[in-house]
Amino acid sequence: MEKEKRAVIGVDLGGTKIATGLLDPTGSLLARSQKATAGLRSSEEVIATIVETIKEVRGQRDIGGIGVASPGMVDSKNGIILNGVNLPDWDGISLQSELEERLGISVRLINDANAAAWGEYIYGAGRGSQSMVYVTLSTGIGSGLVLDGRLFLGTSSFAGELGHTVVDPHGALCGCGQRGCWETFASGTAIARIAHEAIAKSAAASQMNLLADEEGVPVSAKHVFQAAGKGDALAGEVLEQIIHYTGLGLMNIIHSFNPDCIVIGGGVSRAGAAFFEPLLKKTEELVMEPYRGTFAIKPAELKDDVGIIGAGALFVGHP
Repeated sequence: MEKEKRAVIGVDLGGTKIATGLLDPTGSLLARSQKATAGLRSSEEVIATIVETIKEVRGQRDIGGIGVASPGMVDSKNGIILNGVNLPDWDGISLQSELEERLGISVRLINDANAAAWGEYIYGAGRGSQSMVYVTLSTGIGSGLVLDGRLFLGTSSFAGELGHTVVDPHGALCGCGQRGCWETFASGTAIARIAHEAIAKSAAASQMNLLADEEGVPVSAKHVFQAAGKGDALAGEVLEQIIHYTGLGLMNIIHSFNPDCIVIGGGVSRAGAAFFEPLLKKTEELVMEPYRGTFAIKPAELKDDVGIIGAGALFVGHP
């Protein structure tokens, strides 16, 4: 049986959990295992736990391959974790060769944003597109590039850090050390910061505060969208600002890569038409005239399983 026709396994490796799934050729999850990483004390324990989850979902099945999605910097060409995120002793780990030696199955290792991009291209909102850019608007901004049907990783597997393109060199300090990166204007964290700044400057009460107080939490991006939907004027102003800066980032993407599809993931992807319709309109206004009407902007479809599905999809098609 050819590799594409066999079931595959996807592993979504995160700072809080290891989620592993068995996928059939259509991308449907046949089995799932999840284990917390909080109690793991060494890289050997992390690897042993990954192996355990793989064996749990595999059973006795013949497997076409195992894809692993990891946060942080990953050398996909050599299968090495360069720096880990919230995992013990997790720098310079040759994870691909370690897993292949223990399991006797072909393994591919990739950054989690690139895995999500490939998953959405093969099984999600990017199906049928020629060139697709995936952008996740979450705590930060992650992204992945599928150009002319192939996952583009770049020379060192670092391509697609679009959240760190600079929108305003005099803007807020970013975690990367630069100022004014796109993620300081359009990530979920940025939306919350901009909302707090707007509330502090306003003398009027806002639904954003009331909604957050009801939950006993600080104002977040979710409360901005909810309050704007209720007609709150201040939330509407914040949302307009966010749409403008998100559109600026998408403009740069469109001018750079000319994709026919941009897929938006992360928490912001659940904002609905109140976000996506004005975002498409704003982006169409910002791009140069020849680019207008050449692209779609869609919410991601694979939701919380995007890491598992995207990792497994590395053995489907030609990334």
